[in-house]
Amino acid sequence: QVQLVESGGGSVQAGGSLRLSCAASGWPYSSYCMGWFRQAPGKEREGVASINSYGRTTYADSVKGRFTISKDTAKNTLYLQMNSLKPEDTALYYCAARSGWVGCPGRLADFNYWGQGTQVTVSS
Repeated sequence: QVQLVESGGGSVQAGGSLRLSCAASGWPYSSYCMGWFRQAPGKEREGVASINSYGRTTYADSVKGRFTISKDTAKNTLYLQMNSLKPEDTALYYCAARSGWVGCPGRLADFNYWGQGTQVTVSS
């Protein structure tokens, strides 16, 4: 069965950096879409960045130029490098995946595999 396990969250001051990792196991698909999502208290879950099996990436406007999504296929690991962090980046960050690369990322509901989340807290 597919499992996604995030790590790398923590507390930093504004302007700092963190790198999130998502280790995938049991992944059977050669064509896929993976992404990072976040949810702040009292807010809906939102997409942050995505990458498909061809390496095409997308970013939310709020993180463009600050966050970078990447993957290491050999290690079955997804990354999110977060620089110039702001207090509004504070949230629980989730890794998610779905089969198929068309339309990546697509709708949040299309992602059928989710990690447990890792907390990112940015203080001013």
